[in-house]
Amino acid sequence: MSPLSSLPVAMAATLRREVLVASRRGSEWANPLLFFVMVCSLFPLGLGPDPRQLANLAPGILWVVALLAAMMATEGLFRSDFEDGTLEHMLLSPLPLYGHVLAKTLAHWLLSGVPLSILSPLLAVLLQLPPTGMPALMVSLMLGSAVLSFIGAIAAALTVGLRRGGLLMSLIVLPLYIPVLIFGSSAVQSAVEGVAVLPQLAMLGVFLLLAVAFAPLAIAGGLRISCDQ
Repeated sequence: MSPLSSLPVAMAATLRREVLVASRRGSEWANPLLFFVMVCSLFPLGLGPDPRQLANLAPGILWVVALLAAMMATEGLFRSDFEDGTLEHMLLSPLPLYGHVLAKTLAHWLLSGVPLSILSPLLAVLLQLPPTGMPALMVSLMLGSAVLSFIGAIAAALTVGLRRGGLLMSLIVLPLYIPVLIFGSSAVQSAVEGVAVLPQLAMLGVFLLLAVAFAPLAIAGGLRISCDQ
């Protein structure tokens, strides 16, 4: 069997392995969700109970906190593999590294971004977001969190060999997160105001397609650089 023909099998095996490992390390994917819930719950206490004020700020609050939660979840994406030698094995494998990192990033999104998107309507109710903004919130977070996972994985690959790479990772990803934040929060705000949200969602979809196509190449390059140091 050629490496290319066995690539889907290897990707499926990597995806299954990541889900099983994450199920045994519940804190790694549960902590970002708890952070998302706790921080969003604090805003009504700090801003006051005025429903109109909370509703105006809700799209930005939800997206900013979701962005920070995604960054928290991505920091250790490749660290355990780096420490136990799995990453070196992947680099020496005859199969393209593109498939491995794509499967790992998709698993990360399934365990962090998807639950965050599903949980968001409950916190949106707490922040007095009108019901008209709920579908746009969930769809924009589904698309946007996937883009954030790919961008964060690039920074995680570049800093995996550093003991304290959290600050450097933040400096790398935050400028790249800003377009996703702008279009994501704008989609929710437009839905609340009754304006068409398809342009913003389409841009998030474009970002996701570009991330799926090119981010694994950058991630693979970053891992090789980190392991060669």
